[in-house]
Amino acid sequence: MAAQNGKDLLIKLDMTGSGAFETIAGLRATRMSFNAESIDVTSLESTGGWRELLGGAGVKSASLSGSGVFRDAGTDERTRQIFFDGETPNFQVIIPGFGEIEGAFMVTSIEYAGSHNGEATYELSLASAGALAFAAL
Repeated sequence: MAAQNGKDLLIKLDMTGSGAFETIAGLRATRMSFNAESIDVTSLESTGGWRELLGGAGVKSASLSGSGVFRDAGTDERTRQIFFDGETPNFQVIIPGFGEIEGAFMVTSIEYAGSHNGEATYELSLASAGALAFAAL
């Protein structure tokens, strides 16, 4: 895979629940991680004392985070409302050269910051709230 431009990793939000996704504006940095818990089934009979893991078991999860500046009142307001209402709408993540991930996420934190002579910034964290779909690009 060739080098990719970091600004092409996009987090999009289904603004109305109708499947109309909009890029969350103002993000400067984004990150996504996938996790799977392992289930250890090692026993005295494990070959050479090596750990054995149970395939296909355990909880899978994904987390998203982003940071940036305020630019778009619509997506900023909707994201904030999702947090306060405890909603789990669909988000879409575009990872260049890899694929597109779509599914429900919960906004787990929003942090706001600003300095006297700088712009107001925010950081956003999301956690998967159900099964995710993947489509290769």
